[in-house]
Amino acid sequence: MSQNIYLSNYEFEDALEFYFSKINIEKSKECIKSEESIDRITAEPIYSEISSPFYNSSAMDGIALKNEITLGANEKNHKILEEGKDYIVVDTGDPIPKEYDCVIMVEDLIKLADNKVEIYKSAASFQNIRPLGEDIVENSLIIPSGHKIRPVDIGAMLAGGVNSVEVYKKPLVGIIPTGTELVEPGTTPLKIGDIIDFNSRTFAAQVFQYGGIARRYSIVKDDYEIIKTTIKKAVEECDIVLVNAGSSAGREDFTSKVIGELGEVYIHGVAIKPGKPVILGKIDNKPVIGIPGYPVSAYIIMEQFVRRIIEEFSGEKNYEYKIIKGVLSRRIMSSLKHLEFVRVKLGKVGEKLIVTPLNRGAGAIMSLVRADGILEVPQNIEGIESGTEVEVKLLKDENEINNTIVCIGSHDPILDIVADLIHVQNKEYYLSSAHVGSMGGIMALKNSETHIAPIHMLDMETGEYNKSYIKKYLKDKDIALIKCVKRIQGIMVPKGNPNKIASISDIWSKKLKFVNRQRGAGTRLLLDYNLKRLNINPREIEGYSREEYTHLGVAAAVANGDADCGLGIYSAAIMMGLEFIPVCNEEYDIAIPREFLEKPMIKEFIKVIKSHEFKEKLDYLGGYDYSEAGNIILL
Repeated sequence: MSQNIYLSNYEFEDALEFYFSKINIEKSKECIKSEESIDRITAEPIYSEISSPFYNSSAMDGIALKNEITLGANEKNHKILEEGKDYIVVDTGDPIPKEYDCVIMVEDLIKLADNKVEIYKSAASFQNIRPLGEDIVENSLIIPSGHKIRPVDIGAMLAGGVNSVEVYKKPLVGIIPTGTELVEPGTTPLKIGDIIDFNSRTFAAQVFQYGGIARRYSIVKDDYEIIKTTIKKAVEECDIVLVNAGSSAGREDFTSKVIGELGEVYIHGVAIKPGKPVILGKIDNKPVIGIPGYPVSAYIIMEQFVRRIIEEFSGEKNYEYKIIKGVLSRRIMSSLKHLEFVRVKLGKVGEKLIVTPLNRGAGAIMSLVRADGILEVPQNIEGIESGTEVEVKLLKDENEINNTIVCIGSHDPILDIVADLIHVQNKEYYLSSAHVGSMGGIMALKNSETHIAPIHMLDMETGEYNKSYIKKYLKDKDIALIKCVKRIQGIMVPKGNPNKIASISDIWSKKLKFVNRQRGAGTRLLLDYNLKRLNINPREIEGYSREEYTHLGVAAAVANGDADCGLGIYSAAIMMGLEFIPVCNEEYDIAIPREFLEKPMIKEFIKVIKSHEFKEKLDYLGGYDYSEAGNIILL
């Protein structure tokens, strides 16, 4: 079968407007029990059927009586009343007979013998009585149409005698995962080429969050007729159909042709990034959407298109992100061809909200997990310069962002441990790490873009760690070092060390395939230091230019056979089941402006790295010396 081509390249707003004009969504209504209506949208205004209270009732414990017999009672002139003749005893909520018009509360009574009481002040008409309809009067409006029902609304409806309510029906959303390569979560053993189907589960959760009901169909192989049959079935059963994958222009991307055969494709391709190959169509007057397979592309399409459709069906107001302004920490390059949605990390450093772009790949779902917000780069802009004030749509609570320690610098798996322990020990605080290497951390401190910077930078002249770089690059700032750990750096190799590597020189002499860390990483500086000492040209190392941003990334490449070896830390090698040839011990410290040392969340950070729980976890990983952890050195 020949490859497809994109049928369109609509601008985003034009695509939304055009598609909505074609699908003509008609809301359906249903009647449900009031007590089960939480978060549903009312289709009609709700009026009370009875008053609440629906009789005159006592507001206090005491006695009910006619106010006229109390007249004249005061501190000097007490009146004696007799039960049954002058009053009856009532409790809070008891109905008040017609012949009585007030209640004196028990605290204002002097009890006497023989069912008599003495009163010392008079009572006004309807004193301490809740009159019929005091809260809700029969036939009065309780909640309007188009209202999202809250717990208090349910209480008011039931009090007003409304036991059932007409609401907009939640749309049933069919989700069809396609792809011969897909396997269900939990499938074992996984084979090369298998891809776990997590997208359809993510969609189902999003549909629930948007106010719809998800129906997930079984994985469909890349077979035209099977896809066609499944889509026909889903259209018959559901209000909206989502087809995941097969929306691009590959040989086995059948979604567009199937939708076109069964109905109509209005748009195939929107000028957004990620998410360009989206298909917007209709079958039997029902929206059918082809969603790209890459998870970030899929998320953007769900948020920007599917959410709006579900909200229209269910009567929900269009969701509006909270927008805040911040300063971009590094330049973003973009294309004039697309509106781009960039995932960003946020953190308040001093008085500045720092906006740091995350991995922009469409397949990096962890960029969504880590993202605090979305920065939209307009279609007519080639990029945004570092230091520019930008607007960000928030994905997280602003208080959480304000209570987050921004950590930019060198990677170590122990940062994940610290992040977890900080939040466990104090729910108010968070740690957010960006792994840009030690030099990247130094530059982030220089530009006041981070609270802390983990570094391990070897001075090639003196053999000393960290201090000389701070003095050189941060001489205008008052910086301290929080001692963290000493750790073992070495060569990570497959189990059994098949190439018999004993030292860094073997990587060159045996012409082995290497995987490196990014420029500015302390591990790369360590490698360069040793290559220089050995008089080896880095260009003679195969794979020197291949870069990974974490020790675990290097270890994973070696474990997968993509490289024969890589330089990294002992704990990463052990976590990935590799062998390890030690090269040196190094000092992994935390550089921090002294002004931040008194911040409560930094004190919590120091408390954590000095804690027994932290040290216990490091012992489990192995390869760390934490004897100086938490000590502060003022430079």
